Amino acid sequence: MEFGFTAAQQQRYDAILCASREKLGRAGTEGAGSYFTRQQWKAAAEIGLTGLCLPEEHGGGGLSALDTALSLEAFQRGCRDAGLVFSVSAHLLACGVPIRDFAAGEVRQDFLRGMADGSLVAANAMTEDDAGSDVGNLAVTARSEDGAYVLDGEKSFSSNAPAADVIVTYAVTNPRAGFLGVTAFAVPRDLSGIQVGEPFRKMGLDSCPAARVTFRDCRVPARYCLGEEGQGGAVFQHSMGWERACLFAGYVGLMEHQLERCIEHAKQRKQFGSPLGSFQAISHRIAVMKQRLESARLLLYRGCWLMDQGRDYTEAVALAKVAVSEAAIANSTDAVQIFGGAGYLAQTGVEQHLRDSVPSAIFSGTNEIQRELIAREAGL
Repeated sequence: MEFGFTAAQQQRYDAILCASREKLGRAGTEGAGSYFTRQQWKAAAEIGLTGLCLPEEHGGGGLSALDTALSLEAFQRGCRDAGLVFSVSAHLLACGVPIRDFAAGEVRQDFLRGMADGSLVAANAMTEDDAGSDVGNLAVTARSEDGAYVLDGEKSFSSNAPAADVIVTYAVTNPRAGFLGVTAFAVPRDLSGIQVGEPFRKMGLDSCPAARVTFRDCRVPARYCLGEEGQGGAVFQHSMGWERACLFAGYVGLMEHQLERCIEHAKQRKQFGSPLGSFQAISHRIAVMKQRLESARLLLYRGCWLMDQGRDYTEAVALAKVAVSEAAIANSTDAVQIFGGAGYLAQTGVEQHLRDSVPSAIFSGTNEIQRELIAREAGL
């Protein structure tokens, strides 16, 4: 076993951390109500973040799952805007990975270079009103017609949709085939028949825009299929494996930064004539935060390593997703308590960590679904 970074990994981590602090260190601190700007997106692209695991021949970094996760960890540790980190991660993992691995050659050419260099933004549109965790119950349909597929229906929650240039989506092409009746598509946003709603107001991740996406007689040329007809369920599971393995590394970076702030505050803030950190109630709370962070980090790294080794990673990634998300929520609650009244004020940014962490137990498959996967892998 090897628990240390290689020299190349450490150099990449340090470079992304430094560049993120310099270029995006204050992104998202102006308050809620707007999402990321194209200037911020291009800044992330210049650091290499929008193409981390995309092919080098298309301008990407060609990184493994573990190296992608380490890069996203450094990104979030240096950038104050979890919404931007989430947007980049969704663009890269839920959209870039399936296009990378399943798109036809010309479509890969059309999309991947622009996604890597930041000139294109990608959105993932899977969730529907009656198909959140139940992805086998999709209502959006796609009928084959003269070398194209005509999409009809509505997706209820699509991250990045209001800013997107391409939308990765899934539709039923054969209602009688169940899992094998779903087909995946990479849809150019400028096709007729696509309507994107107004961005939702959300609890957190403010700068990641999310909205409903409606398809009405949207004619998508067959070349934009990802994989073969009926392969959509497998395409989605593949992309979710990468998302669950790598996206949550951002929360490891968030917790790392958060812990640094809590330790510094506990050293400087005095009550009853002594630093907060001298009180066991505070020092032990920080020790538990550290324990949660390091436990979650190791599980996440292991899941990514198994993926890179071509081994079964289902259970490991599910364990990591649950551990990281629950650690992020618990640590963020503790951070508010450590900062006291100041932690409740929006201007300090401490309460923002809590609001940004809460949805981590919901997206990419709820933690309840992850526990079902873990139980199944255990033989139940």
